[in-house]
Amino acid sequence: MKITRQKHAKKHLGFFRNNFGVREPYQILLDGTFCQAALRGRIQLREQLPRYLMGETQLCTTRCVLKELETLGKDLYGAKLIAQKCQVRNCPHFKNAVSGSECLLSMVEEGNPHHYFVATQDQNLSVKVKKKPGIPLMFIIQNTIVLDKPSPKTIAFVKAIESGQLVSVHEKESIKQLKQEQGLVKNPEQRRRKKRKKISGPNPLSCLKKKKKPKDTKSPASKKKRKRIRIRNRSTSEVLSEKQNAEG
Repeated sequence: MKITRQKHAKKHLGFFRNNFGVREPYQILLDGTFCQAALRGRIQLREQLPRYLMGETQLCTTRCVLKELETLGKDLYGAKLIAQKCQVRNCPHFKNAVSGSECLLSMVEEGNPHHYFVATQDQNLSVKVKKKPGIPLMFIIQNTIVLDKPSPKTIAFVKAIESGQLVSVHEKESIKQLKQEQGLVKNPEQRRRKKRKKISGPNPLSCLKKKKKPKDTKSPASKKKRKRIRIRNRSTSEVLSEKQNAEG
């Protein structure tokens, strides 16, 4: 049974690798239900997952999942300890935490660019994940880890790509990378760099010496000079002689 289970896992991994670019290390997003099932089944996730997937794995979770496990109390204390040992991935719910299922669903939006696996026992979350193409789904059944087969939505998406109706996210990234290597598209980091202004010489017009204003030779004081009128003082002898002449 173990060999058959690994054969199925290898087949499913090959499908996701070839069509969606899934690669090692496999990033597996765990929710509280999966951690609780692993605890009850005494499954050592760090040992058994790499062995089952035949490759390196990274166990991941989110802040919302940890917050949810804390609020649920002592019954899920063991599951919380398992989740706390996982790498915490940044989710968009910094201020207001949401439920673990809603958070994991948001992590695989827009074509699952980070190639996450979703590991859950939540049936509602599993149904929603299957409606999105290209997301590997994992669960625990009878104390064994199982990688689910590709969903009908995923298979239909791949067929549409093969017929030329759609282009996968993996192919878009490959095309973009080839264009950057050939110089057809500028690297986004180069676009962000602002063009430095060339250091130019001083403006020749600003270097011209200012013309000095010609000084007015005529001072305002000289213009306002008044002509002095001299009054001649007569002597006493002249006054007497004029009187004698008048009397004679």
